[in-house]
Amino acid sequence: MGYRIEKDLLGEARIDDSKYYGINTERALKNFNIESKPVNLKLIREIALIKKAAAIVNHRLKKLPENKTDAIVKASEEIIEGKFDSEFTVSAFQGGAGTSTNMNVNEVIANRAIEILGEKKGDYAVVHPLNDVNMSQSTNDVYPTALRIAAIHMLRKLSNSLADLQEELQVKENDFSEVIKLGRTQLMDALPMMVGQGFGAYAKAIARDRWRVYKVEERLRQINLGGTAIGTGMNASIKYIFMITDVIQDLTKLGLARSEFPMDITQNTDVFVEVSGLLKACSVNLLKISNDLRLLASGPKSGLGEINLPKMQAGSSIMPGKVNPVIPEMVALAAMRVIANDSAITMASSSGQLELNAFMPLIAESLLESLELLNDAVILFRERCIAGIEVNEGKCKENLERSTALATALVHHIGYDRASEIAKRALKEERTIRELLREGNVLTEEEINKTLNPYEVTKPGIPGK
Repeated sequence: MGYRIEKDLLGEARIDDSKYYGINTERALKNFNIESKPVNLKLIREIALIKKAAAIVNHRLKKLPENKTDAIVKASEEIIEGKFDSEFTVSAFQGGAGTSTNMNVNEVIANRAIEILGEKKGDYAVVHPLNDVNMSQSTNDVYPTALRIAAIHMLRKLSNSLADLQEELQVKENDFSEVIKLGRTQLMDALPMMVGQGFGAYAKAIARDRWRVYKVEERLRQINLGGTAIGTGMNASIKYIFMITDVIQDLTKLGLARSEFPMDITQNTDVFVEVSGLLKACSVNLLKISNDLRLLASGPKSGLGEINLPKMQAGSSIMPGKVNPVIPEMVALAAMRVIANDSAITMASSSGQLELNAFMPLIAESLLESLELLNDAVILFRERCIAGIEVNEGKCKENLERSTALATALVHHIGYDRASEIAKRALKEERTIRELLREGNVLTEEEINKTLNPYEVTKPGIPGK
């Protein structure tokens, strides 16, 4: 196996000749060798897209010859297609505000472009990673722009997935609209409700999440390409600054816009905190729903047992017949991770200083992970849990009849005190409210049936009136 010698301001380094990355990446691999996951490939591909756009603009401005432009564009496209994924293994947790990631992409594109032009990797006189691939750019305008583009694409996917989940919950709302059950507050017996009403409430919560996720994309559309190092635009021509936005709009098909004040976007990362906050809100709803389903399906004999979740896998290596609610548990785990990521994003964003935030890599990794986790979890939640939920009508009715919840419907007819006495006696004697009303001739059979009618006790108004 051969190697080549590359140089930088710190000296020399030996690079495996089979590698497309160069000396900056080699140093980063050693400096940040902390056995963590590498930079998210979605971010890498959007950086490559920006390199393609920059090459096109620089060629139009006659700063880059056609042969170099074509080679850089082709190399960038190959990275976008995933052909060089193995070249991007620098840790996501890296110092330098993302410079190592930007340099990694620059070097891989340069060496692949050199190869396309028929020369040997490392001959940077042919295509230079900085002078050519990084022309009119810096990490500080490329990196945040790539993150914004990646996040927009993923937000759109998540919004669609949430819409599908909302629709599936609404299907269950309709399917179970005539099945009455016991509603609970603080885990204690409360009032009657329809099973479908519970799923309708879940659907409403997810609908809000879907709308929030859909709308927050607008916050990410402003980009600072052309702002270079700190947002002043130094080392990028006026024509480049305007043209690069047009080209990146065309390549991404997104409604991106040039920031009127690039220094703001270069140093301030509050937009990512806002996006993450809405992902956290979505996670809170998913966590609540998944925990509810686990409670409702608990037992199935000694718990609530009011619904059946799809049986996905054996639940124990020692207890025969045990089946655990693994999909809601997985959703809960993903939600917890997103909530934790939000804390990391908040801390990293608030730790920026002066004209740059050095902790952008943590923001990027946490945000992209949250988006991936939520989208995948939402899809699996819908497909492998919600869609297959069944209701145990008999158990729902039994739990309701054995509770004192129906006593509330009597308050308007016989008063609170007498209704309380009946409820207390029902608990003590383990009998139903309906039985005691008949036995004591408190109400006629017609009045009992009318007052305790499922459609009367689960809607606004006074039951039986």
